[in-house]
Formats: sequence, structure tokens, C-alpha cells
Amino acid sequence: MMTSSRRAVLTGVGVVSPIGSELDIFWNALLTGKSGIKPITSIDVSNSTIRIGGEIRGFDPRQYLDKKQQKSLRMMARTVQLGVVAAQIAMADAAVPRENLDPLRFGIAFGAGMIATELEDISKAARISTNCQPNSVSLSTWGSSGIKEIPPLWMLKYLPNMPACHISILNDAQGPNNTITESDVASLMAMGEAIRIIQRDLADFILVGGCESKLNPLSLVRHGLFQPLSQRNDDPERALRPFDRDRDGSVLGEGATVLGIEELSYAEKRGAKIYAEIAGFASGFDRAKNGVVMARVIHRALSQAGITPDQVDHVNAHGTGVRDLDIWEAKAIYDVFHTVRPVVPVIAPKSYFGHLGAGAGVMELLVSAEALRRGILPGTLNYETPDPECPVPVHAGEPRPVTRPYALKIGFTDMGQCAAVVLRRWQ
Repeated sequence: MMTSSRRAVLTGVGVVSPIGSELDIFWNALLTGKSGIKPITSIDVSNSTIRIGGEIRGFDPRQYLDKKQQKSLRMMARTVQLGVVAAQIAMADAAVPRENLDPLRFGIAFGAGMIATELEDISKAARISTNCQPNSVSLSTWGSSGIKEIPPLWMLKYLPNMPACHISILNDAQGPNNTITESDVASLMAMGEAIRIIQRDLADFILVGGCESKLNPLSLVRHGLFQPLSQRNDDPERALRPFDRDRDGSVLGEGATVLGIEELSYAEKRGAKIYAEIAGFASGFDRAKNGVVMARVIHRALSQAGITPDQVDHVNAHGTGVRDLDIWEAKAIYDVFHTVRPVVPVIAPKSYFGHLGAGAGVMELLVSAEALRRGILPGTLNYETPDPECPVPVHAGEPRPVTRPYALKIGFTDMGQCAAVVLRRWQ
């Protein structure tokens, strides 16, 4: 177990996802193999090379906030709204007696990334500044006229610390408040930060989460230019194929998950419902991207949890469907687990809802927490043909029973930052 006597447990869940925004609906989609990757409908993508994604249809944040709280929504980009809603759902689920929770010991740890600007906030300024010369921006016109058309509070909608900021204000969380901007591994890093805060006895209850919407015109253009994305626009539900030989890239998505994490004795004293224990965490930087450092990070996380690889029920992979990234990850997993018998299966939840960036880690971690709690592990979608370069036992098809008490979640960025979290089944 962790060296500190203070242990961290998961007691509240809030999820807003392409496969459901209630935990039971989310879980049922995983068990029945229901994909949330479909044609994008929220914006016009008819002229785009990216026409599919993990989209949350019919999302209305007003359903989750009272009238007084709804006033702040106009100051939130969609990404921020997703995070705030997930946090309010998690607070309700955790059912923390507010009269017994010291605001100074109520913290926030959030993972976030670059929040893309909504076009209506910059379109008028852009038109003014590009009308002078075709295909170019006039900086003098921008300075004299264009910038005046930018809403005065524009930046406050898009700063990456805004999810944590709004959540702390809405819930009077006056304790440690941190935002980790580590791209695709941000929310797992936030989980690590939350665990350390609890171990240092600086908080009793922390909302840990991540949120991102990549289904924004500017995000689609940026990712289309610089990221390997699947071209299976005509077959969206089968597009994202982690570790499969015929994978051709990732699929963008949107979503948020917030988990209530609290110190064990505090949770037990108030009779909280406990989903799982956060038993271990480690992080590192795999600069060479050959799996060596990532394997060491996994070993450190297992060691911190006080376990060996043969006690792990399954590995919850980052699994982007990008060819070289899947190979890199598979090498690390193989290095740690290839001698374990029976084999430790690998699942890749992105196959259900797409790549959520900073929102990915904790949503995927939730899949493992529920698998341990409910005793059954969903399969990976679209894994049909093994890739010899990814020698890992991917679990696909029908759900299988959970037979061991621990699960490992891995996350990383394409630059090399990586993290591993170990969950323990609560009994």
C-alpha cells in the first residue's frame, strides 16, 4: 500500500460522455458494445476531412444547475460546461454532508488542455482584420479595429484553469485548487496530485476530473493537420481500432468525468459508498518512446500499491489507435506482464467514445473502477486482427469475469509524459 497511513478512496462519480451521462447508462453501453462514435451533427463538417467523432448529443448544462448558477454558463466554453456538469453530478453522488465538510479541506484537482475558441467570439474581429489583403491578416487593422470586437471577458471562457475555478466557486471549495495541463495524461496526473494532497493531510475530500471537447471547428482543423486520425468516415462505429492490425488513426471526441476522492477514515466515518481504492500512482517521461520508461512507471505504481503483476486483473490502456503509439504502449505492457499466467487482458475504452484529450484518463479509469465493483470486464471494440507488433492479449468480444482484485490504468502523451494508476477492488 501507499507509504502514508492516509488512504484515498473513490466515493462519487459524475460522467458526461458520448455513451451516456448517467453511470448505469454509461456502464450498460460498455457491456453491450454500444459505440458513441457517430457522424458529427453539432457543427457543419460537410467540407471537412473529419466527419465523425464521439459527440454528446442533446447536452444541456442548464438541467444540472439551479437558476442562480446558470448565469455563469455564458462565461464557460463547452469544455468548461462539461466539466462543471460532471462535477455537480459527482457531488450529488458522493452525498457529502456539507455541514461536516470544512471548506478549507475541500479541494479541486483537474486535468485540462488548450480550450479552442468558439468561432462567434472571434469571427467579426477576424473578418475586419483580413478584409484588407486576400489570404493575409493585417496586424495594423487588427490593432486599430479588430481587437475591439473581441468580447472583453473572452479569455476567461478559455483559460485551462476555468473548470477548476468554476467548480470551486459553485461548491465553496476553499482547499488546494490545482489544474494540470499535461495534454492527454492531464487528468491522471491530477489524480496523482489529489492522492498526494490527501496523504499530506491537506484535504479530506477532493473533486478530481478532466474535461475536453475536441469537436470544435478550430480543433478539428488543427488535429486534422497534425494528428493521425482515422479516415473511416463511412463506418464511424468501427473506425477506432486500438492495437488492431488494420488501425488507421484515432477519432476525436468530447466528454468529462469527475470523481470524488476522499480520505478513507473520513469516508468510513460518514458511511460513504466506496467504489474503489486508489492504491498506487507513478509518472515519468519516456523520451525515447520505446516503452522502457513506461514499463518502469508501471512497476513503480504496482510497487507503491504493494502488489506484483500477477495480482492485476486487467490493464486499461491508453489505446489511441495510432499505429506507432499503440506499438510503444504495447511494448511497455508486454515487458511488465508477458510472464504472468493466466494472461492479464488489456482493454482500450477509447474504442467506445473516442479520444477525449485531457478528459480521457479519468473516464477510462472509471471503466476499471466499475469493472472491479461489478465483477465484470467489458471488451474492446473493433479488435479483430492481432498486430504482431502489439504483442498484448487484447480483450474483445463478450464481457469476462473479473478474477483479481487490482486494475492498472495507463495514460501518456505523444511527447512521452506517462502515468499509471492502480485501483483496488473495495470489499
